[in-house]
Amino acid sequence: MSVSIPGKYQHYKNENIDEYFSAIGVPYMGRKMMAMSSPLMEITLDGETMTIKSASLMRTVEHTFKLGEEYEEQMPTTKIKSVTKLLNDHELETVSVIPETGAKAGRHYLFTEDECVITLTHENAKVPGKRYFRRVN
Repeated sequence: MSVSIPGKYQHYKNENIDEYFSAIGVPYMGRKMMAMSSPLMEITLDGETMTIKSASLMRTVEHTFKLGEEYEEQMPTTKIKSVTKLLNDHELETVSVIPETGAKAGRHYLFTEDECVITLTHENAKVPGKRYFRRVN
């Protein structure tokens, strides 16, 4: 059975998120704010163009890109170069490079009928961080 990726997802829990952000150098207050945030993520797909919007009380971040093509993502302290690919009908993968250091990072999105689990990886983090989102539409 095919799973639809587009939709709205409400964050409900984290796993190893403080350890992950600490390993990649996010300051203490930033880590605590991210750990406490519970964003609503909305994903839309129009042909090969995808938009991922994440909105919380603290901020709203929106990235629109063509699948398989490089784009820039504005992070709190830098811009990173990313490529997002559709791996199959229920998985997305974003591979990023931090220009200042050349470090590689990634986000793996696994979709089911009920949720999306995002696994965050970075070459400086021994343990990946995970964010869990429930499908809300």
